[in-house]
Amino acid sequence: MNEIKRSDIKPGMQVKIVLKEDQRTGKLTEGIVKDILTKSSRHPHGIKVRLETGEVGRVKEILK
Repeated sequence: MNEIKRSDIKPGMQVKIVLKEDQRTGKLTEGIVKDILTKSSRHPHGIKVRLETGEVGRVKEILK
């Protein structure tokens, strides 16, 4: 699986994230990035973002 770097993510992009409560099941939530919360360039579990809906999770997939 390709690691997603912070530089790959921009506000306004459509992504799939895993919410904290869904980490066990791996259920993905789709949405538009509002803010990037992870300060480092990469993270082993994914870059943490806030969606426009206010949901916070780690990016697992970037949608085209």
